[in-house]
Amino acid sequence: MSVPQQLRCCDASGCRSAGGQALRTALEGARDAAGLDAEALTIKPVGCLRLCGSGPLVACDGPGPTQLFGGVAPEHAGALIAASLATSHPSGCDDALAAHRLDLEDPFFALQQPVVLEGCGQANPESIDDALAFGTYAQLHRILQELTPEQVRDEVRRSGLRGRGGAGYPTGLKWDTVALQPSGPRYVVCNADEGDPGAFMDRSVLESDPHRLIEGMAIAAYAVGAERGFVYVRAEYPLAIERLRLALQQARSRHLLGNHIDGTSFNLRLEVRVGAGAYVCGEETALLLSIQGQRGMPQPRPPFPAQSGLWGAPTLINNVETFTAVPAILRQGGDWYAAIGTEHSKGTKVFALSGAVVNTGLVEVPMGTPLRTVVEVIGGGVPDGSPIKAVQTGGPSGGCIPAQRLDTPVDYESLLELGSMMGSGGMVVMGESTSMPEVARHFMGFSVNESCGKCVPCRAGTVQLAQLLDRFVERRATPADMERLDALCQMVKVTSLCGLGQSAPNPVLSTLRWFRHEYEAACREPAACVAAGGVER
Repeated sequence: MSVPQQLRCCDASGCRSAGGQALRTALEGARDAAGLDAEALTIKPVGCLRLCGSGPLVACDGPGPTQLFGGVAPEHAGALIAASLATSHPSGCDDALAAHRLDLEDPFFALQQPVVLEGCGQANPESIDDALAFGTYAQLHRILQELTPEQVRDEVRRSGLRGRGGAGYPTGLKWDTVALQPSGPRYVVCNADEGDPGAFMDRSVLESDPHRLIEGMAIAAYAVGAERGFVYVRAEYPLAIERLRLALQQARSRHLLGNHIDGTSFNLRLEVRVGAGAYVCGEETALLLSIQGQRGMPQPRPPFPAQSGLWGAPTLINNVETFTAVPAILRQGGDWYAAIGTEHSKGTKVFALSGAVVNTGLVEVPMGTPLRTVVEVIGGGVPDGSPIKAVQTGGPSGGCIPAQRLDTPVDYESLLELGSMMGSGGMVVMGESTSMPEVARHFMGFSVNESCGKCVPCRAGTVQLAQLLDRFVERRATPADMERLDALCQMVKVTSLCGLGQSAPNPVLSTLRWFRHEYEAACREPAACVAAGGVER
């Protein structure tokens, strides 16, 4: 056969849970039964193919256009083998298989702009040879030979990249702050403690393209003068941890980590630290204490970690998506990246789209893309065709955005104006039947359970907020409860020690702002509740 054929089988957690491993075994058996060997037809496990709700997913690469199939079962293995060998889209293929063919021209795929996700679904995440073939580590090699640390930081500054962990702090400025501290040891840390409900972007990148993350961290370490680093991952991500550890081992074996990398004086040792799943360890000062073997509890700032972090040394902390964007920025140039997105929010953003939406999965779009485009055009809207009621962004720290504001561009500032936030990138769509007081109670219950308990406003205030929300959900609230709810939210927001406590009231405040009538309807004296506060629409 002149052109090698291959089947790319998604081997990320989502497709595994849908039977992806059994499907791959069946495909290997069907290939053998057809008298083919691995050179004639490669069956390759790859990372996330993005449309997670339609797993298991298989991409067929043959002489003709690539085909993508979703929700296929082991009994379709023979038909998939035939489809992979076809010279064009098979119009007469197995009817059962044809029903599973996905349209790659669908807006879900066509409107995405993969930068962070460009290698996901292409390379075998457990093969460094595959990673090298797709260009991973090429930028690390180039900068070590051609660029100074200052030139690397300048490129990142020009790109306008902002931290994708939620706060949106300028990445180049943070790198400069670490690099310009007095001489001495310094560290680079990847925050992969993705604890927001509905968020699975970082997990998918770790499972799908771990070598790209390692390259991004190595570039950052070179740029700021760090020789040691850590990736902090929550224990609930076993496959991500397994693949990351394997990738680190492979990188060391190729002298891409360790001493005298690429024959230069640059040394870097990276390690994995597994967290016990405490949400508060996503806060950077708590995360640093956990890495040091102490109880993860937020600390007052300043000093900031960039000045005094791990063991009192300057420490650079970025999340998975931020580091993973760096190799593409160095390859294409900071100006290229800055041309994507909006004036103040550059580049692309990966979202985990879920909830009452047709297309559940990973979506990477330019910053500034209207929220409506993401949830209605790319996401396909509510499955039964009914209107969207709200979209929740930013997890427990975010808020609920009403349907009448769906034309808002997705960027840091616009979401804050609506009472929500970008967060790490979770995006949950809600249909008309959703009760907003119940949504607020759900997230407040999460905050109660995950509070570290260090400061009274968060430890006690979230409990009292949850109890007040119980009264609204159970329709036994009073006008005084409405006043207490608003006042207590403001108190917790202003006086909590860390960003997690300060943002815990956001789901309540945003639903009060946009859906106050639902709280009023839960009052025993609705007329008095209306008098207690106007409705903003």
